[in-house]
Amino acid sequence: MAVTADHIREKLTKELVAVHVDIEDTSPNRCATSFKVLVVSPQFEGKPLLQRHRMVNTCLAEELKEIHAFEQKTLTPEQWEKQKQQ
Repeated sequence: MAVTADHIREKLTKELVAVHVDIEDTSPNRCATSFKVLVVSPQFEGKPLLQRHRMVNTCLAEELKEIHAFEQKTLTPEQWEKQKQQ
């Protein structure tokens, strides 16, 4: 299975009810082996950072087997709004 940014975006949006997902393929030759992801979801509300990252990792468990590097940032919608205003 080839992992694509669109596939990751769709899965995070569906399973984590993400209201915003930014994905950047950071592989040197854009071969989809390294990604930087920003996920904004109300499901992160009240959860510590480690638990949020575990939620993302669980959601993408199969995909992460094919990915060599995965950087993630997880925010609630409120945190996302505050960050956009800065």
